[in-house]
Amino acid sequence: MNLLPKSSREFGSVDYWERFFQQRGKRAFEWYGSYLELCGVLHKYIKPREKVVLDKGTLDAVLTDEEEKTLHQVDRMLAEVGRVLQVGGRYLCISLAQAHILKKAVGHFSREGWMVRVHQVANSQDQVLEAEPRFSLPVFAFIMTKFRPVPGSALQIFELCAQEQGKPVRLESAEQLAEAVRERQQYAWLCSQLYRKAGLGSVSLDLCDGDTGEPRYTLHVVDSPTVKPSRDNHFAIFIIPQGRETEWLFGMEEGRKQLAASAGFRRLITVALHRGQRYESMDSIQAELSARVMELAPAGVPAQQQVPFLSVGGDIGVRTVQHQDCSPLSGSYVVEDVQGDDKHYFRRLIFLSNRNVVQSEARLLKDVSHRAQKKRKKDRKKQRPADTPEDLPAAPGQSIDKSYLCCEHHKAMIAGLALLRNPELLLETPLALLVVGLGGGSLPLFVHDHFPKSCIDAVEIDPSMLEVATQWFGFSQSERMKVHIADGLDYITSLAGREVRPHYNVIMFDVDSKDPTLGMSCPPPAFVDQPFLQKVKSILTPEGVFILNLVCRDLGLKDSVLSGLKAVFPLLYVRRIEGEVNEILFCQLHPEQKLATPELLEMAQALEQTLRKPGRGWDDTYVLSDMLKTVKIV
Repeated sequence: MNLLPKSSREFGSVDYWERFFQQRGKRAFEWYGSYLELCGVLHKYIKPREKVVLDKGTLDAVLTDEEEKTLHQVDRMLAEVGRVLQVGGRYLCISLAQAHILKKAVGHFSREGWMVRVHQVANSQDQVLEAEPRFSLPVFAFIMTKFRPVPGSALQIFELCAQEQGKPVRLESAEQLAEAVRERQQYAWLCSQLYRKAGLGSVSLDLCDGDTGEPRYTLHVVDSPTVKPSRDNHFAIFIIPQGRETEWLFGMEEGRKQLAASAGFRRLITVALHRGQRYESMDSIQAELSARVMELAPAGVPAQQQVPFLSVGGDIGVRTVQHQDCSPLSGSYVVEDVQGDDKHYFRRLIFLSNRNVVQSEARLLKDVSHRAQKKRKKDRKKQRPADTPEDLPAAPGQSIDKSYLCCEHHKAMIAGLALLRNPELLLETPLALLVVGLGGGSLPLFVHDHFPKSCIDAVEIDPSMLEVATQWFGFSQSERMKVHIADGLDYITSLAGREVRPHYNVIMFDVDSKDPTLGMSCPPPAFVDQPFLQKVKSILTPEGVFILNLVCRDLGLKDSVLSGLKAVFPLLYVRRIEGEVNEILFCQLHPEQKLATPELLEMAQALEQTLRKPGRGWDDTYVLSDMLKTVKIV
């Protein structure tokens, strides 16, 4: 790579080429592709008795800069091309498509009314795996077809063809064409870097549908430098079943590193399948991806080696989009049913602005899952897309398992009720709760169903979420459960400003930020400002507990948040959710009420025994005391 010219001017320098061949020696080189690599494009566009001007690298060599003298020389050259060609004739130019060259060629011929097509020349598979990788910039063919001039017509045709036999994509402008070429150049550079060295850090890319341009696959490249190389462990592809891309093992960088290490390959590429795309089978995905993923292979993969495709359970998973809409406040979202690794089905709410994060989740009852499975087998015969909505029962009381909490942070927040003391009496104690952030409603619904004397005010800023929770997640209001459509900040400010304030035993914040640029995605920063926290304090009973779901990747910002909370609530417990960024904060007013871990676990066990009454639904895997074992006092 150190032989590359430092600037485009050197292409036209005698001194540069003298140095080049002295350093290169007698080894052959070819930046623009050999005949075997170019023949597909040449045969596609050059037919017997057709008039063609063929240029291999000449335009690149002449257009070394954008000075007036050089541009004048290039204009004369391109004008001569136009003079010698008849209508229907082609100028076929093999080029590296540097930005200034693409701009000049496309601009000149489009102004003349010619059809402009840029065709990427495919690399040979041998080049992908050869011991000495070649020039990293991809080669393009400019195919400029002369049309008969139409007086007064401003029609311009721009096309990009990324594969020899592929369908050309029509683009609206020269700028769009230049951007598409630049994306392919960046991809080629990335492949070159991945070939030469491992451990480039977090590398991810989307592979898009050639017809629609919509993302079809998301790839993450994970290197494991500690794995000892052998003939068979260089490289593997892992297909993530549909609906499971949000799990920690697949959706988080640390999880993917663990997956790669356990798989035992030097490089593992995980592949997530996008909703809205149709996938026939694991075999069809493998056939579609085989050539493309080899471009991401590390050095040392033996020629002709069969690269293994891995997955969980050997299938592509199940994802059924039940509902899709757009909220003015939350943006586009989907409600989808997916199959988990335990064959249970789960309903999820996903905001498409953050498609790898599950906003809300609920487990479906087994009878619904079974009916869905039978219906899906029947529909396979019709070859329906995987995302085609199925008419699963949507009645809240019939489909949702309300005794099951899917989210670990919700389980921890419920366990925090053990801090209220006398847990064995909580079922008979009137509890007033304020929950800010409804989502699918599973958190307030669990409290409502398991604490029969509780009264809950839930605050949700987005009326669309109340509709989603009611229609798809089994949520319903009652005398003990009221939803207020309001901004949580305004609602609490209003309560705190009353002459007679309400007082809550428990206040829970589970509200996300809509601003992706912040280092804290939950809650929005205004919810932890000290003046606002004072208002929260004013409506909390003296023995009550304020529970907050904190998602903050900015360590400095997190320290500031904890300090602010500590200033208002002197007793502060923190519980980190394993494998996630979430931390659950339990805030109380009186530090003398501090509980040591053994006492805390004992109270959690007492609360669980109270809740595990005969005839009352309870998830046997949910152990309240486990949720509090790792709690620390700030």
